Amino acid sequence: MKASIFISILLLHIFVATGQVIPLETISFPESDTSKIYTVSGYRHGLSFFPKVKNQHVQYEATPELRFDKFHSADVIYAWMKRFAQSYPDLVELYEISKSYEGRPILQMTVTNKKTGKATDKPAAFFEGNRHSGEVTSAESVLWLMQHLLDNYGKDEGITNLIDQNTIYLRPINNPDGHNMYIHTAQMNRSTVRPYDQDGDGLLDEDSPVDLNGDGNIVRMRYKDPKGDYNIDPRDASGRIMKFVGEGKGEYKVVSEGIDQDGDGRIGEDGVGGLDLHRNYPENWRPMKEATGRGWTQGGAGEYPLSEVETRAVVSFLLANPHIYIVNSMDTRVPMHLRPPSTSKSEDRMYPEDLKWYKYFDEVGKSITGYERAGDVYNDYSNGALTPLFGHGPDFGYFYYGAIWYGDELWDNARPKEDLNGDGEKDELDQLIWDEKENQGLGFIPWTAFDHPKLGKVEIGGWDPKFFNQNAPSKHLEPWAKNEALFNLEMLKHLPSLQWQDVEVKKIKSYKADSADYRVRISYKNVGRLPTALKQADLVKIVRPDRLDIQFTGDFPTATNDDKPLYLVLDSTLARPRTGRPGTGAATPSHKYFKETGHTDGGAIHTAEFKVRAYGSGTLGLKVSLSTTRAGLLKEKEITIQSQE
Repeated sequence: MKASIFISILLLHIFVATGQVIPLETISFPESDTSKIYTVSGYRHGLSFFPKVKNQHVQYEATPELRFDKFHSADVIYAWMKRFAQSYPDLVELYEISKSYEGRPILQMTVTNKKTGKATDKPAAFFEGNRHSGEVTSAESVLWLMQHLLDNYGKDEGITNLIDQNTIYLRPINNPDGHNMYIHTAQMNRSTVRPYDQDGDGLLDEDSPVDLNGDGNIVRMRYKDPKGDYNIDPRDASGRIMKFVGEGKGEYKVVSEGIDQDGDGRIGEDGVGGLDLHRNYPENWRPMKEATGRGWTQGGAGEYPLSEVETRAVVSFLLANPHIYIVNSMDTRVPMHLRPPSTSKSEDRMYPEDLKWYKYFDEVGKSITGYERAGDVYNDYSNGALTPLFGHGPDFGYFYYGAIWYGDELWDNARPKEDLNGDGEKDELDQLIWDEKENQGLGFIPWTAFDHPKLGKVEIGGWDPKFFNQNAPSKHLEPWAKNEALFNLEMLKHLPSLQWQDVEVKKIKSYKADSADYRVRISYKNVGRLPTALKQADLVKIVRPDRLDIQFTGDFPTATNDDKPLYLVLDSTLARPRTGRPGTGAATPSHKYFKETGHTDGGAIHTAEFKVRAYGSGTLGLKVSLSTTRAGLLKEKEITIQSQE
């Protein structure tokens, strides 16, 4: 049965409970109005509106002090971004980078000292949170880093230098639609709220989980059934923990809280949305279905690469800003520093010199966050199962964009780290002990009786799916947000940085006809740690070779037959930029030259040399600058290669 009478029962339940319906013509976002109903956009076969909730772990209105003992609604996060922009006008640019599927602004902040140069002229990093709807700890980590950087500028020498010399792009919430639904209702979903057929029955979002008892949570239901596969764990005197024993061997069935709205025998299997923004990147993208039945597919991948505006807002921004070198686009639930590759072993496809840096950052990350795991998606994330993920951010980040790109996972689901009850196991019973000792018992929602419209007498309860399973309880939020932010800060400290070194001008030959040849040697050093570009970035031509630009200066004669040149470049290592129209072969003569110098490792000195013949007795000067895609610019340096006699 595709249309269930229980939808009507549920609608009546909601209307009676709230006494109010949002008019269809409303233009305000549902989280900002004063009604008790939250609506989501898009045509779907199931519910598009849900009771609002106020979760005890969330702060819904901005206060004078930014603290991290609560999660923050998008309204509060955006309010703080605006406050920071007003408080630090010399360091912050705040702007709308795009709009979400439902039309919400996606706000982004640029942090750099505007007085030390343009944002695009400096090495850069990009940190993003909340790509996945419910993984809100990641948004808090970006917000924590934002506050830490700005409040410590001028007080902490290291942070001051970082902001003076680099650019940091911060996007706490890349998916405001999902974030808002998660914070303001009991609903959860994977990523975007765009309607999607998750169970393959041809219907869109027709079977959302339901908060039947109206407690603001959607948890589990247990009920007695002859075909049960669960029993109450006899080790737990409180009767909270359920133990799987196999179909037909147990006393209870345990299912999602809700109603089988589409009559397929399952409950809550096709809720709001379901497309996965982290399977929508162009690198190694695969369709959700393919024609042969023998190829690779990827659930939630979207209609085509970058079909979702939220993912497109990341990729288009990065491609337009190729000076970005370090990225962390964070998720939650598996505490791990997660990186490419996503479809092969690291050694199979990565340049050894690039992989060396990734492995180095793996260890740096673990030393800061305490995570036990770090490594690639294909092998390490799957614990050696060699499970590919397609259209995945880390693969785009390295193979397509040539960056140091992590997709770190925060929070550990309160996974027991020790055997707290001494029974030789680290299991759910230890989680209960930890919850009671460290979390005031808030993580487990007690089983309560409920009369289900179809199943009869059931009990509703279980672990808090939002602020225990998927995210840290608010009391434990800050260490997770802070430690991940400190890892990102440490990666920032490794960006390349350029300084001029020695300049040598040496006469190597004199001529009777009032001329002499000079050798010019110009050296610069990458005083940072990372090379000026990864090998992969050069391979895919995201970056250009580092380039010395040289302009000769002086009183150049007018072009007459009697005029003598002031100088002559003697070798072919210097090239002239072409200024004519492409395809015409025309080049306007100038006194500008350039020399491509490749890329420079961290700590290395690069020396370029060329030879010039100078005529006459006047002073010939040069202005030299260095431009790189990812290490920024070295400003003009003036050199005299012939003194007046």
